[in-house]
Amino acid sequence: MCEANAYLIKGTEQKLIMEAVDSVEPEADGVKLMNIFGDQKFLKAYIYSLSLVDHKIFLKESQ
Repeated sequence: MCEANAYLIKGTEQKLIMEAVDSVEPEADGVKLMNIFGDQKFLKAYIYSLSLVDHKIFLKESQ
């Protein structure tokens, strides 16, 4: 499986936002995440980094 977990970085903490993410779409003022179950979330954030080997998406809040 190629799904990833999405984390929101706040300071030195990484908060799990969504598991089994298979779609990340840029929006005008953030990103939309969708997982394999059809759940969706919109965050006013940007992609900070991706760890493809570890299946992790790191996001930071937009200001």
